[in-house]
Amino acid sequence: MKQHLNTLFVTTERSYLAKDGQAVAVRVDRKTRLRVPLHNLDGVVCFGRVGFSPAVAAACAEAGVRLSLMSDHGRFRAAVVGFTGGNVLLRRQQYRVADDPQASAAIASNIIAGKIANARGVLLRGARDTSDESAKTALAATARRMANDARTVAACEALDQLRGIEGDSAHSYFQVFDRLIGVSDERFSFRGRTRRPPTDPVNSLLSFLYSLLTHDARSACEAAGLDAAVGFLHRDRPGRPGLALDLMEEFRPLLADRLALSLINRRQVAGSGFATTASGAVVMDDATRKTVLVAYQKRKQATIEHAYLGEKTTAGLLLHLQARLLARHLRGDLDAYPPFLWR
Repeated sequence: MKQHLNTLFVTTERSYLAKDGQAVAVRVDRKTRLRVPLHNLDGVVCFGRVGFSPAVAAACAEAGVRLSLMSDHGRFRAAVVGFTGGNVLLRRQQYRVADDPQASAAIASNIIAGKIANARGVLLRGARDTSDESAKTALAATARRMANDARTVAACEALDQLRGIEGDSAHSYFQVFDRLIGVSDERFSFRGRTRRPPTDPVNSLLSFLYSLLTHDARSACEAAGLDAAVGFLHRDRPGRPGLALDLMEEFRPLLADRLALSLINRRQVAGSGFATTASGAVVMDDATRKTVLVAYQKRKQATIEHAYLGEKTTAGLLLHLQARLLARHLRGDLDAYPPFLWR
């Protein structure tokens, strides 16, 4: 159980939420482990098998506290909300900002800056850890180039230019991604990012992890009362969760790329666990998929410090914290959206 930004996250299995006066009591094995006054909350997010009484649901609805129910993997299931205009007002403001190119660019700029900074962190860590001088030089040089991209992003006010810079920076990053792979198996050779379909095991692994991350980002948007379909960097397209794709950008390096590298370099996945279909797509077998899912959930349980908030949390809650920081910015409580920066 953890409180962030006036939101109570309940992650302990078999917890039960009950109304205790004008407070929410979190009980485990019939013992009260935490009691939080309703007036101190703006949301309660429950993960996995967490129960609650009708009385606490009604109290949350009347107090304007959104009670969101997630699967243990972080997928949004449902929410209990009252007859308040809070979410409507937040979404209307989200739509207004999305229709304003300058306001959208301001948010997109910070998202891209966070993504570039975190991707540079992956390269710099790889440069420190490798004993291959050629790889060390290439990784460090690309990291310097990406630092220039980050500075250019900070001064850019046009969405199309921002997307161009982000694309160039991502291209530079993936040009040296192969240098981060420490196994000699030719099947894990990486020659660039391919998406639809992924044409090698590394791209297959990255695409699968990005899908999991998109899933979690969409849940975080829904839990925060935001419309996952309306983004600022990713524009509207039928069936595309634009805001979820925005939100996940700064987490690709941390929660997907580093995990993919770890799985390969620690030989937790093998080249034999991937197969090529008739269409040319490379897919994982069931055993490999299970290994990746277990590793992803374990990574989400890792403790990490949120630099902006100055608090320690689990990696799996970072998307929820960022969604709420974005909501605060849209409401006018924060002057700018602060991206998550990995240290």
